[in-house]
Amino acid sequence: MKKPFKILSPTAILGYGFPAESFERGMAQHPDLIAVDAGSSDPGPYYLGVGKSFTDRNAVKRDLRFMLTAGVRNRIPVVVGTAGGSGAKPHVEWCIKIIEEIAAEEKLNFKMAVIWSDVDKDLVVKAIGEGRIDSCFGLPELTEEAVRESTNLVAQIGVEPYIEALKSGCQVILAGRSYDPAVFAALPISLGYDEALAIHLGKIVECAAIAATPGSGADCVLGTLYEDCFELQALNPIRKFTAESTAAHSLYEKSDPYHLPGPGGTLDLSEVKFEALPEGRVRVSGSKHVPTPKYWVKLEGARPCGFRTIAVAGVRDPLMISKIDDIVAAVEKQVRAILAREKVDGKIFFHIYGKNGVMGDLEPDNVAQGHELCVVIEALAETQEQADSICSVTRSTMLHYGYEGRIATAGNLALPFSPSDIRVGQAFGFGVYHLLRIDDQSLFKIEYRNIGEVTK
Repeated sequence: MKKPFKILSPTAILGYGFPAESFERGMAQHPDLIAVDAGSSDPGPYYLGVGKSFTDRNAVKRDLRFMLTAGVRNRIPVVVGTAGGSGAKPHVEWCIKIIEEIAAEEKLNFKMAVIWSDVDKDLVVKAIGEGRIDSCFGLPELTEEAVRESTNLVAQIGVEPYIEALKSGCQVILAGRSYDPAVFAALPISLGYDEALAIHLGKIVECAAIAATPGSGADCVLGTLYEDCFELQALNPIRKFTAESTAAHSLYEKSDPYHLPGPGGTLDLSEVKFEALPEGRVRVSGSKHVPTPKYWVKLEGARPCGFRTIAVAGVRDPLMISKIDDIVAAVEKQVRAILAREKVDGKIFFHIYGKNGVMGDLEPDNVAQGHELCVVIEALAETQEQADSICSVTRSTMLHYGYEGRIATAGNLALPFSPSDIRVGQAFGFGVYHLLRIDDQSLFKIEYRNIGEVTK
């Protein structure tokens, strides 16, 4: 019979933080693994495209310092996936520098594996011709143009490269873009624990305490894997796991709560049981992993789509609020007429919070009912100068637009900032969000480094 395998997940994403006391409670239970999913595509394509982290460097360093010092000094493996937020080469290199700084400051010595997830564009273009690319989420077929224009192109790493790196005896593994549960599931799977349970456990604890109640991505949890089930425990006394909160997490970021696809297979949760235990713990059993006939990995690539400028404004006049749809349509028509002669062209978006700013055309209750609105004017154009022009003229036109019944002449908009127009800079879109069929794991290169003075 295998001994319980304990996994400490400090935070949902490196840089989100966690209470030191929660981490210490986790360490007091002698975990077998400290792991964290350090990134996400949730913040959008900009960070992948530009090669920057969406989390703060000082905050990331703080979280990593806890993990590395505790892991290395207690000889507990430390595994970090989707380094730097998006997992491309610049993000991973950024995170390597932070690790090297911590090692020098704390006098830590360890062997580290770096797993790269960057994909050669020629390889993807070739795969398009060979029919090894599939669209997901109803997206159009992948084109060579979308691949070539991507500034950074990555593939999600499954458990196999992590297992290969662990075989080398590395104490720390830092990886590029990864399938979220892989950083938690690889080590126990390599030790013979049930694959489905390990992946399902990883799918929950990669969000740290979000599946607890009250939920938080900035607090620690302990997941304990057994031969036929796993248990979840919050490490902060103000939180607890319940059967309901844990089951509800199956709806999180899922199009199907019963079947969760990943590299090489699908997690089948149709027969899963959630059992409440004393002290705010939950036991989970019944997870199944169904291998796919072919091994697919998800590709992510971001390409430039112009430059953006925005302006934020408040609307308080109830008459203007009642006519807001007609007003924004008339304002855009007038702006385009003004700028046509100078051949300034681009896209104009009105995000109207208080009406449908969150869901847009998907909003079922598309009527402004509040006493005020927040209008975000967004201009997107080929150059920053064009975006600036479009935003400026749109803002000034809307500020003084004379709609029927208007009495006040001082202005329609309350502008909270000066300057009112804010350059957001270059914008990116996901040109690549597709599946690639692979025959082996050679796509993911593993590099081994000695950090500090590693002694044999």
